Amino acid sequence: MAYDDNDAKRDLEFLKTQFGIDAQLYIPEDEQACCRHKHREPQEYDALLKRLSRIEGQVRGVRGMVEKEAYCTDILTQVSAIQSALNAFSRELLANHIRTCVTEGIQNGDTEVVDELVRTVEKLMK
Repeated sequence: MAYDDNDAKRDLEFLKTQFGIDAQLYIPEDEQACCRHKHREPQEYDALLKRLSRIEGQVRGVRGMVEKEAYCTDILTQVSAIQSALNAFSRELLANHIRTCVTEGIQNGDTEVVDELVRTVEKLMK
């Protein structure tokens, strides 16, 4: 099950009622106007979803390990595997982004896509 806006709103309400914390959902400025879309070819779409499904299963597995009180290093090993899987997902998505969105943007004279790419890579390298 994915954590979504409804879950976030429920958690914020919990903070307010239980602790008197009047928190608001923070959405970074660069994500507030997220209205861009990208059509992906079926092969790319399926590959990305397959990776995400595998990662989702790994996260559920770690949750199960915590619930079953598994040994710390065993859990940490699985967390490391999840991080590696997320990094592989990011690399694949970034490569596809460069081959399609960035290339098309440059060909259409939109040099802003290069600056956007640089900012994205900087975020990934934190």
